[in-house]
Amino acid sequence: MKLKHSLQRPCFILALLLALPAFAESVEDKIKKLLQQRLGEGTQIESIAKTPYNGLYEVRVGNEIIYSDAEAKYIFIGRILDTESSRDLTQARLDEINRIKFADLPLDLAVKSVKGSGKRVIAVFEDPNCGYCKRFRKTLADTKDITVYTFLYPILNDDSRTKVKNVLCSSEKVKVWDEWMVNGKAPAAAPESCNPTATTDKVLELGKKLKVTGTPTIFFADGSRVPGAIDAKALESRLAAIK
Repeated sequence: MKLKHSLQRPCFILALLLALPAFAESVEDKIKKLLQQRLGEGTQIESIAKTPYNGLYEVRVGNEIIYSDAEAKYIFIGRILDTESSRDLTQARLDEINRIKFADLPLDLAVKSVKGSGKRVIAVFEDPNCGYCKRFRKTLADTKDITVYTFLYPILNDDSRTKVKNVLCSSEKVKVWDEWMVNGKAPAAAPESCNPTATTDKVLELGKKLKVTGTPTIFFADGSRVPGAIDAKALESRLAAIK
């Protein structure tokens, strides 16, 4: 019995020693706690991970990335570029973490328009009073062979919601939307019998879930996103890159 206990005791102590690091606060947890204090409780820190870039830690704040040292004493806001390949490593990470599964989008909530073959597909969140949305809508007007799913996303003011209601209650949603966004022709007032509140609320909830904080926000068929308007050249380049 004595021999049995003498063998068991070192194993028990070793097991405790091996388990100790699990109870220690990780560097990532420490950084998160300190940054939360220093940046304010309202700062939404999603995750923290060590990078291969000279001891920096990647800090995901909402849809964005900033960098911190191990002591959370300094933060770096900007882009990290690979000088050999000229690749924007920060943008590559943003594309990765903000990617969605396009097939999971509830496309029945969107206004669908098809031009030509419609073989190229995007989804876009737009507010009717968004100037950049109107600029992008003019770009789409000159884009060929594309299917566009537009989620009417009234986040700017009360009038945005009114205009969305008027569009959703029209019999020709695509035409009425384009007339307003491209030509400035306001949609006719919706009849009192039409109430698309449920659809609009679902779109707002979807945008919140996808962390769409501004308009336009464009989603491509590969799940990648672009926040903000892009010109025709950039749009064609993105569409051509999707297999």
